[in-house]
Amino acid sequence: MTISLMFILSYTVNVFRERRALALSLNDTKTAVNKLHQLLNFVVGFAVAIIWLLILGVPIMHFLVFTTSQILLLTFMFGNTFKTTFEAIIFLFVMHPFDVGDRCEVDGVQYSYCTAPQLQMIVEEMNILTTVFLRYDNLKITYPNSVLATKPINNYYRSPEMGDSVDFCVHISTPVEKLAVMKARITLYIENKRDHWRPSPMVVMRDVEDMNRLKFSVWLSHTINHQNMGEKWARRALLLEEMVKIFKDLDIEYRMLPCDLNGSNMDQQCNQKFLQRKDKREPLAELSTT
Repeated sequence: MTISLMFILSYTVNVFRERRALALSLNDTKTAVNKLHQLLNFVVGFAVAIIWLLILGVPIMHFLVFTTSQILLLTFMFGNTFKTTFEAIIFLFVMHPFDVGDRCEVDGVQYSYCTAPQLQMIVEEMNILTTVFLRYDNLKITYPNSVLATKPINNYYRSPEMGDSVDFCVHISTPVEKLAVMKARITLYIENKRDHWRPSPMVVMRDVEDMNRLKFSVWLSHTINHQNMGEKWARRALLLEEMVKIFKDLDIEYRMLPCDLNGSNMDQQCNQKFLQRKDKREPLAELSTT
């Protein structure tokens, strides 16, 4: 097996991206841990001071009663904030569904380059209370971690090799022999591209639509997941180009349903124009402007 220069460049770029994402993830995790460490230091320091005062016999009961009442008041005022912070800490350090650089889907919505309702987001920054995502147009979107903890999150980076599908239609009058050759050539192309696709794809006839076209689907599996969405679409584009070439070589096409044209209700002038056009081969635009 020969290794091309393009393969080496692509591999080097992927390694650099993974190392950069790992460094950013470790940096954000370290920052979050330091903030949590400072918060715990304050709580532990306050508890140690109270215990030492009790051990030394300092009369601090009135101070403790006053402090406890103030803490209860703060809990009543900021109880929701404390709850949100606790949920965010559990989400960040226990659940931990993604790292910096991962491509994600939030709440079952696929974030993709294709259509406007779908937005693709990559994890840009992780804090204790919030996570910053980067959209395909470099727009930063901030989600509270307490909200993310209640939503299903799909992670492309942590997924195994992912599948794909291509749907197309051919005319119902296409001979069975051509369909068999088409399936064989598509399958052969995919199996020869072992660096892009896993072997044994499926080319199946799924349905008959409107009694004039056959719907086919190609089900196949990538050798990568969809973390690198650009690579996924590039491989799919090469497959579509090959399929178009196969269709042209085999003269496989799709034709619309025949349309009946009834000219019995046309007036005499229109009929004459139509006959003149037929004889003189006039363009149809001239007929429509009369």
